[in-house]
Amino acid sequence: MTLDRRHFLTASAAVAAGLTHSGWAWSKPLFDTINMFVPAAPGGGWDGTARAIERAVKAAGLVGNMPFENVGGAGGMVGLPRFVNQRKGQANTLMIGGSVMIGAGIANKSPVTIKDVTPIARLTEEAGVIVVPASGKIKTWKELEAAIKANPKAVSVAGGSAGGTDHLILGMLIKALGKSPRDAAYVAFAGGGPANAALLGNQVVAGISGYSEFEEQIKAGKMIPLAVSGKTRIPGVNVPTLIELGVNVSESNWRGVFAAPGITAPQREALVDLVTKMRNSPAWKQELDTRKWTDAFLTDKPFERELAQDIADKEVLMKELGLA
Repeated sequence: MTLDRRHFLTASAAVAAGLTHSGWAWSKPLFDTINMFVPAAPGGGWDGTARAIERAVKAAGLVGNMPFENVGGAGGMVGLPRFVNQRKGQANTLMIGGSVMIGAGIANKSPVTIKDVTPIARLTEEAGVIVVPASGKIKTWKELEAAIKANPKAVSVAGGSAGGTDHLILGMLIKALGKSPRDAAYVAFAGGGPANAALLGNQVVAGISGYSEFEEQIKAGKMIPLAVSGKTRIPGVNVPTLIELGVNVSESNWRGVFAAPGITAPQREALVDLVTKMRNSPAWKQELDTRKWTDAFLTDKPFERELAQDIADKEVLMKELGLA
């Protein structure tokens, strides 16, 4: 999601006020330069997370420069091999990744996966939201539910990369409604921009993505949010969960940062320290609040263990849903 000018200025002013009030800033950057690698096209969730990190570390005085490289495609499976092969041993480089990358690696049978990079920290968690275009024929959850029960193949749904969190949510939803997940009419897009365009152009019946991806269109009245996929409602967003609607499905999308393979233990610790200090800064807290992201912070070895479990769980789920 890209903040519009009004939201950006409001957020920036709030961050600046917080920093001025608390004096929270480092006198000397921990890193002169951090190279940020985003294995996705500009404008989507991973890119939005990377830009939020950039704003927060610079506001806190933790990093001097943060050049970006975006390489989109296949849920990160196009960019990931480049990162692994070209950035090996580079201790001043971070890559954005998340749960989408796990599913994409499995679905694409990629020889290079998220297992080949160095986990630094899980940062956020975001529930998915199921939306329909306001100009479409379907306006309510009951109408969408009835359409899926009648014929899932006729209900085209836009989302992120094949095998990613959005795709899994749709598969789980169809199964919960008594139909075969293999009949899902899922339309994968490389970024939030194209998915939004497909919805607004009525090229698809519905869409699934993180709330931040659709927030601007929802607030503008161009999309109708029908349900969220988390275990609880998104704070400040009056949209019921699937569980509240009688559908036993809950799944969220986490995002985090990874370092290149081949770095040393002290180099890894320095990056963990950087991200930990960023997470504790007023600037990052403002980003979480503005974007309605849930703080899911976890670093180093605990994150590594959680990641291994998530990979194992998704391998089972995707086989069950016919996605692997």
